[in-house]
Amino acid sequence: MNQEDRIKRLRKKLHIYNNAYYNEDESLISDFEFDMLLKELEELEKKYPQFYDENSPTVRIGGEVTKKFQSFNHNYPMYSLANTYSKDEIKEWIRRIEKKYGQNINDFNCELKFDGASINLYYEKGKLVRALTRGDGIKGDDVTSNIKTIKNIPLILNGAYPEKFEIRGEVILPIDSFNYLNSKRKEEGLPLFRNPRNTASGSLKLQDSREVAVRRLKCFFYSVVGENSFLFHSELLKKSRQWGFFIPETMKRVNSVDEIFHFIDFWENKKTELPYEIDGIVIKVNSIKVQNELDFTSKVPRWAISYKYKAERQSTRLLSVTYQVGRTGAVTPVANFEPINLSGTIVKRATLHNSDQIEKLSLRIGDYVYVEKGGEIIPKIVGIDQLRRGNFDDLIKFITYCPDCGSKLKKIQGEAQHYCKNENECKTQIIGKIQHFVSRKAMNIEGFGSERVVLLFNNGVINNIAEIYKIEIEDLVSLEGMAEKSAINLIKSIKQSKKQPFQKVLFSIGIRHVGETVASKLANHFGSIENLINSSYDDLISVEEIGEKIINSIINYFNNSQNLLIIEKLLKVGLNFKTVENNKKSNILNGKNIVISGTFENLSREKIKQLILENGGNLSSAVNSKTKIIIGGQSIGPSKKKKAEILKIPIISEKDFLEMLDT
Repeated sequence: MNQEDRIKRLRKKLHIYNNAYYNEDESLISDFEFDMLLKELEELEKKYPQFYDENSPTVRIGGEVTKKFQSFNHNYPMYSLANTYSKDEIKEWIRRIEKKYGQNINDFNCELKFDGASINLYYEKGKLVRALTRGDGIKGDDVTSNIKTIKNIPLILNGAYPEKFEIRGEVILPIDSFNYLNSKRKEEGLPLFRNPRNTASGSLKLQDSREVAVRRLKCFFYSVVGENSFLFHSELLKKSRQWGFFIPETMKRVNSVDEIFHFIDFWENKKTELPYEIDGIVIKVNSIKVQNELDFTSKVPRWAISYKYKAERQSTRLLSVTYQVGRTGAVTPVANFEPINLSGTIVKRATLHNSDQIEKLSLRIGDYVYVEKGGEIIPKIVGIDQLRRGNFDDLIKFITYCPDCGSKLKKIQGEAQHYCKNENECKTQIIGKIQHFVSRKAMNIEGFGSERVVLLFNNGVINNIAEIYKIEIEDLVSLEGMAEKSAINLIKSIKQSKKQPFQKVLFSIGIRHVGETVASKLANHFGSIENLINSSYDDLISVEEIGEKIINSIINYFNNSQNLLIIEKLLKVGLNFKTVENNKKSNILNGKNIVISGTFENLSREKIKQLILENGGNLSSAVNSKTKIIIGGQSIGPSKKKKAEILKIPIISEKDFLEMLDT
């Protein structure tokens, strides 16, 4: 046997032994025998580097040092889940999705919600090619070298698998591994890690993969993405177990809401017996066809929901209340209290949301308050210990004037929030608007982080978003901590941002209540900022899913002369304030509201959406009298089909759609 064949055989054996040990809890050989084989492979790979394989079992030892993690867009956004803490809300969720789907749904998959760090893995021809963190859901960091050190993640797959696919999971640190790490750190006099979740998340971004390798991380998988050849989510997970992925045996397929509740109650009592941390249960519609029909909102999948177990509660003494001003002028009270350890994290403050909550609790300085972590993440005050109250004279009254600029606050009818309306002179609001404008989801100006915005504002370099495009290198290099290379890169990134499309620019300027989805609808409907500025209430109300609150906010924004002046300046420097015809492939779908339903053979739903927008169409999720076309794939939703027949809306196939674009 030649050396190349020996290396290949060793790799194949070690992959099999690894999978059996870490995913099937079965030892096919002794630890000593495994170590001897691994050592032999290491020596052969050093001796014959021409036979290098990036997915060799030896990469699990680590050794690669990464100074900077490169970012990539996800092929499919990594949405977060809608959360609930109530069984009644689960019933309401089921009623809501049944109404949208048009039929009863009685097939669900229940899974434990692991408390770790989400990861997205890409496989081609049975080999791991890339691993991305969740990031902001649109773009994640490449942590492939670190992920390869996690021993229960397969580098080479078994059996028959799709040629290309993505699989998502949660990287977790088991409790015994967490305790082991902390015992070692204690011996070495190092600060102890706070909790398994944060340690797992931080481990993925360590620069030295050898350090990741010793942390004993695991990955539990929960979703195969973009694979529609299976009928059911549960079947797809079981099949991926055969490919080599660790799919927990705890998941359960259920057929009624009572079975869902039984699953929730069972694991609420048993969760402390698990060797890892969970913070709730995930309930998913099991049919992939129904999942595709229900689709997503702009933020979450409609077909899944997370039930969170009641958070840990602690009491502590309230010391003070301070006030923060957001970029939209909303003033939020923040409670500051004596530090407490809550779910493994030291907590010193919590939002009080608005004046209504302060009045409802009748808060006083010196009160002992009960603090929980909402969703195990965000601290919140949920009550007062009535036996340990502060002095009545220290009753908290909401402030009258802006803590930043001193302007009198206003409370808008129908809203709980107080606002500082001095948006063009209030320092905190101006800085917040600039930080929003340059952020990744907005104009995506790399190298222009929040701290750098503050630095430039405080040094008088910028006073509003329009002045970003007047920055010169000379303005930057004189600032503390700003090297010439960083300054050059920032100027390049600012210039690059001028290529952002109209909908991104519209979102970036920061009109209250105009998020990414609303900005896209407005841009597609009106086509230019001039049309939007000159639009009436009736024009705006005709845009699908644009309600009165958003309309009033848009009108108020454009009634402000300073906002119009900033837009004029941004137009002059060349930002896209209209739908650029050159970016469109055609106008064949111009103004048409189009609904997508079902699954497709050749194109993903995301690709179809892209083609609709590129050819002038408008995306819509609901079938109504404004719908012009339905692009229907396999298993089109029955309610959509029925409405289309009643309203006489044409349903065209994927092939018809592509032929339409070619004419």
